[in-house]
Amino acid sequence: MIDPRGPRLAAVVTTVVLAAVLITGSAWLLALQAVVFAVAVLRGPSRSPYGYLYIKLVRPRLKPPAELEDPMPPRFAQAVGLGFSVIGLAGYLSGVTAIAYVAVGAALAAAFLNAAFGFCLGCEVYLAYRRIVSARSNNTPEVTP
Repeated sequence: MIDPRGPRLAAVVTTVVLAAVLITGSAWLLALQAVVFAVAVLRGPSRSPYGYLYIKLVRPRLKPPAELEDPMPPRFAQAVGLGFSVIGLAGYLSGVTAIAYVAVGAALAAAFLNAAFGFCLGCEVYLAYRRIVSARSNNTPEVTP
């Protein structure tokens, strides 16, 4: 279980980084953000660079969280961000910057929604997927021989 304020701080930093990528067109900066996303996917949100920043610098100055949350939805959201970052990198490196702008813009929009409003789009997609899978497995008729 994780403190839900950590992923929100990560969304704030991600928003700033992705905005800088769009402004500068820096494939290197996008590659660094992709690495941050990959670490969050592989090790979990609280063990990512932004999660570490939250745990070491921000959380000690706050009251304990009212509740904790499952790390899987934010981890899935980071995987989606990684996917958009990789597509953006492919666009920048191939010279098809329109693809890069669309991919980075989509990731930026999702990060901004979380940073500004606490609405994690990737988390909601993950939860919808889980509900669909659960409903399908519960509605599967039993086959008797």
